[in-house]
Amino acid sequence: MRVQPYLSFEGRAEEALDFYTKAVGAQVNVKMRFKDAPPMEASDQGCGDKGAPPANTGEKIMHSEFKIGDSLIMASDGFCSGKTSFAGVSLAIQAKDDAEAKRIFDGLATGGQVQQPLIKTFFATSFGVLADKFGVSWMVVAPETP
Repeated sequence: MRVQPYLSFEGRAEEALDFYTKAVGAQVNVKMRFKDAPPMEASDQGCGDKGAPPANTGEKIMHSEFKIGDSLIMASDGFCSGKTSFAGVSLAIQAKDDAEAKRIFDGLATGGQVQQPLIKTFFATSFGVLADKFGVSWMVVAPETP
């Protein structure tokens, strides 16, 4: 059994996939667009609330999968509301050393908001918290090695 995050970027999934590819070397393995799906009932079609989807949703991402290291993350454009909400959830990313932690942290912080700059703690040689430009909360840690 496995638990994997599924993020809804509410119309910005393509931008998010490009961002994570550049920021942390994510590898996008799956990208399915609404236009490629079989026809659905009008009340449940593409991005948007019940009823007809907003214009130009065919290019929006219905489902995607990308890897960061060994972790699989799934994402979509959701309902294309334009308003993401990731409250109460953080993604923790473990770096092999302080240099990698800084590279990852700086990449994810681009356009985002640093909440705790990278610092040395009792449990890690580097630890920091940020919300990226999409509002996804990340904890970056380079653990203390014995």
